Amino acid sequence: MFMVLKNIRSAIRPYAKTAQAIIRWKRFSFHVAPPIFGNSKPKSGSHLLSQILGGFTQIMPYQYVEAEPIRTIEKNGRRRTQAEILRDLKRIPRGIIGWGYVDATAENAAFLTQAGRVTYFIYRDPRDLLISQVFFATDMHEEHGMHDFYNSLPDFNERLKVAITGIDRDGLKMVSVKQRYEGVFGWLAQKNAMCLRFEDLINNRDATLNKMLDEVEKTGYQIPTPREKSLAILIEAIQPKKSHTFRAGATGSWKKYFTEEHKKLFKDVAGDLLVRLGYEKDNGW
Repeated sequence: MFMVLKNIRSAIRPYAKTAQAIIRWKRFSFHVAPPIFGNSKPKSGSHLLSQILGGFTQIMPYQYVEAEPIRTIEKNGRRRTQAEILRDLKRIPRGIIGWGYVDATAENAAFLTQAGRVTYFIYRDPRDLLISQVFFATDMHEEHGMHDFYNSLPDFNERLKVAITGIDRDGLKMVSVKQRYEGVFGWLAQKNAMCLRFEDLINNRDATLNKMLDEVEKTGYQIPTPREKSLAILIEAIQPKKSHTFRAGATGSWKKYFTEEHKKLFKDVAGDLLVRLGYEKDNGW
């Protein structure tokens, strides 16, 4: 019964959201504002970003934000083909904001960084990402591929070690933290994608939100809502506890969990990853 109701809500949602947008903006056409796509690595602030994009629908004439993300890897672990991903990206109608977990392949980047489009990519301190991933897979998502294995380990410390090194045995495959971030550098190299740090949205919120609004107006489109009001609406839209994956929403929490052993292992596996990302000046952390 629950699934039936959920499916009904999912089917009705686009029509209800569009009706709300028509009433709010007093228009039937939503082709004026530039196409927007919010992108992320998993456990890096994607739901925070989608909440901000939801706020965009209140300050610019968009119908709604897509309910489901476009994924590179499906929930069952299958890696989707490039053709499938690009097809889904192209299917997002103008006037509807898309989001997802999309790699910086040549095809994806060429489409998402076209002139007149806005693409945001959010990433996070790798150490905090690992903490979030371990808690999520262990306690919050029983269908996660690492759920059973993490729970077979004696404690959090051992789980964190596996998250750092990755694993490839007995049918389990998870890349190391260094490999996990190779895709981040792919987006950082795209000059027409705006890359955002999760930490900046938490600790330097107003300035970062203003830069996101500036990115929209760089396309030549003028946001109709005054900037001060726009900022207030976006701040109100950020409600992390409404995300079903919310746990702490903090920055720097890795310091509570990383032992000296974890630090050494991370440095051995990841090398100068944190320096390249700008999170540390050297490996003396």
